[in-house]
Amino acid sequence: MDAAEAPSTPQGSEQTDGPSMLDLVRLSPRPLFPPGGEDLYRQIAILTGMGRDTEVLDVGCGAAVSLEYFVREYGVHGSGVDQDPRLVEQAADRARRADLGTRLQVQEAASNRLPYVDAIFDVTVGELAMTAGADPEEAVRELVRVTRPGGFVVLVQLAWKAPVDQARRDLLSRHLGVKPLMLVEWKRMLRDAGMGEVHTEDWSNDQTAFRAKVAKPFPDFAELFSISEKIGIMRRAWGRWGWSGVRTAIAREWEVHRLLTKDRILGLDLLRARKPGAEEAADADHAAVTSAAERGSGLAGSDAPAPPPQDPESEGLPLFGGKTENR
Repeated sequence: MDAAEAPSTPQGSEQTDGPSMLDLVRLSPRPLFPPGGEDLYRQIAILTGMGRDTEVLDVGCGAAVSLEYFVREYGVHGSGVDQDPRLVEQAADRARRADLGTRLQVQEAASNRLPYVDAIFDVTVGELAMTAGADPEEAVRELVRVTRPGGFVVLVQLAWKAPVDQARRDLLSRHLGVKPLMLVEWKRMLRDAGMGEVHTEDWSNDQTAFRAKVAKPFPDFAELFSISEKIGIMRRAWGRWGWSGVRTAIAREWEVHRLLTKDRILGLDLLRARKPGAEEAADADHAAVTSAAERGSGLAGSDAPAPPPQDPESEGLPLFGGKTENR
């Protein structure tokens, strides 16, 4: 093994916990679509109406594989952020080699501190890595902040499909390297940040299999890579975390395998929400003020006119069985 690959992280440092599954996947030299694959990202483009010159931000973009797909297939202007400088450099190099430098830019940044002014993107996408090292609620608020009125926020996130106690949540989140939440929690965060028209799709069942041969939200390490690729990744893991990190990686791979194949308590969800336009926001503020005034004056009693009925929950695209909710 080359000297450059010798362990660089001393024992007792902050990284002795070893690599997560996300870390291992990101050590691959082969560019990989995030979980969901091309099918899921095509669906995102459809749900948000992507087209030429749409301004798209991808948060937690990694090597920018999905962002490059949007640029190539739909002609968007793509911006990406990730906290891993190695992956940011890799994405920038690939964009230059593909002559996409004028339409795809990637920079290092935290998902809860985006380096952009307010309301400049038509579509913002929060990838799995959005929650690596960042509070999910803060990250969602940042996505909403940089989205234009009338634009869309999309989350592609892991979700617990059954109640999980907090201690096990924390343990499994460390194994995965990301922070799954219940679907209702992701939806609440979007609504609390001012988003409406929340549309959800479950991409973890057989009917919405997002890879031809894989029907799980976070594919097992064994299913993603060849034997030679796994050996190369473990060598890189040894270089960063030492033998203890490699042993931890193997143990966590088995734990995640059990989580996905036996317990089946984790799924992959797509959420798309729309940021109200300026007029819609003004109408909502006016309605809130009027309602408060009526309550204060007693007009909201039995003689007050009944509020209009809420639109029932409407089905999304039949192929995916999604649901759209009006605020």
